[in-house]
Amino acid sequence: MNLPFEIPGLINYWIVIIFMMIGLYIVISHGNLIKKIVGLNIFQVSVFVLYISISKINGGSAPILDETIKSYSNPLPHVLILTAIVVGVATTSLGLALIVRIREAFGSVEEDDLLKSERLDD
Repeated sequence: MNLPFEIPGLINYWIVIIFMMIGLYIVISHGNLIKKIVGLNIFQVSVFVLYISISKINGGSAPILDETIKSYSNPLPHVLILTAIVVGVATTSLGLALIVRIREAFGSVEEDDLLKSERLDD
């Protein structure tokens, strides 16, 4: 059986798809706000893996000018991922701080309980 693509060569992209689906499933299916943050982080990691997979060049070396080197790897995606990791840590910490504040104000981190308490206030 001939497949139109080579599965082992695309394993990084399969991992990206699996991580994206797991993260999206966690965000949609769980009502706990902390679990939603974890799902968003898993989704974010899948995007990191995607960018790093795209930037990899077989036989490419560091972008240092040399007469003997024929192909270079682009350092820009790696720099963008480092920046995205810092932003991801900041947004995760902000989200967790908001969850702590919500817990103090409403006594729960479950989405259903928060919606019930909102309806009772009206």
